[in-house]
Amino acid sequence: MKRTFASLLLLFFSLLIVEPVKSQSTVSERYLHPFGVFSLTGGVGVAYYQGDLRTSINRHLGLGPSVSVGALYRLSEHFSARGEVRFYQVSADQKYDKNYVQNLSFKTQNPDINIGIQADMFAYNRHAKINPYFLAGIGVTYMTPTAVLDGRRGSLAPLQTEGVKYNRLPLVFMAGIGISTKVSDRWSVGLELCNNFVNSDYLDDVSGVYPDPATLSSEAARRLSDRSPEIGQPAREPGWHRGTSPKKDKYLFFQFRASYLIGTRKEAHERKAVRCP
Repeated sequence: MKRTFASLLLLFFSLLIVEPVKSQSTVSERYLHPFGVFSLTGGVGVAYYQGDLRTSINRHLGLGPSVSVGALYRLSEHFSARGEVRFYQVSADQKYDKNYVQNLSFKTQNPDINIGIQADMFAYNRHAKINPYFLAGIGVTYMTPTAVLDGRRGSLAPLQTEGVKYNRLPLVFMAGIGISTKVSDRWSVGLELCNNFVNSDYLDDVSGVYPDPATLSSEAARRLSDRSPEIGQPAREPGWHRGTSPKKDKYLFFQFRASYLIGTRKEAHERKAVRCP
C-alpha cells in the first residue's frame, strides 16, 4: 500500500514537472526561435546633403524627400539582416554660402540600394515595447547631378565640368541609429537617423580645381564649370580650388519608419498546409 501510494505521488509530481516543460517547449517552438522571422519595411522622411557646396554657415538647408522600401530578416535574438531600395533628393546653392562668388549649384534625385545589419538593444524574446537599435551597411547609389542654365535644367555628369569623367555608381557606406515601438502584434513604427558616406566627391559634380576652359567639350560645359561671371565676378583661374577634394560627400536620412511582420518559415509552412485540400 505504501509502495503504491509512493508510486502515485511520484507520478503526480512528474506530471506537474513535465506539463510545464511541454507547454514551454510548445511556446519555444512558436516564439522562442527568432531565426527566420521576416518583416517588410518602409520609410519616408528628409535627406540632407553634406559636401563641397555646403559650409557650416550655409543658411539654406537644401532638404529633399527620401523614401525607402525593403525587408528585414531575423538572424538571432539581437541581430537582423536588412536590405532596402531608397530614393532621395538633395541640393545646394552657393548663393547662400560664404563661397557665393563661385555661384555653383546642383540638385540630384538618386536611387540607391543597400544591405546591412541591424543590432537591437533588447533581445527579440523580451518583446520590449520600445527597442533602440544600431545599423551599418554597404550599398551603391546612382548619381544624377543637374543644374539650371538659361532656364533649363540639364545633367552635369556628361559635360565633365572639371575635365574628369567620374564613376556615377559609387559605393555607399552607411551607419545609423533608430528606435522602434510595437503598436500591434505585427506592426512596429519608429524613427531612424542614417548617415551615408559616398565613396566619391562628385555627388554634387564638384570636387577639385577649375580646369582650363579650352579643354572642355562644349560651351555649356564651360559656362557651368565657372559660373562666377554670371554674377559679375571675374572668371576663376585654371587650377584654383573649385571644391574640397580630400573630403568625400555624404547624405543624411531622417525617416519615419514602419515594419510589418510577415512571420516565420514554420508559420508560412503551416498556412500553406491548411490551404492544401
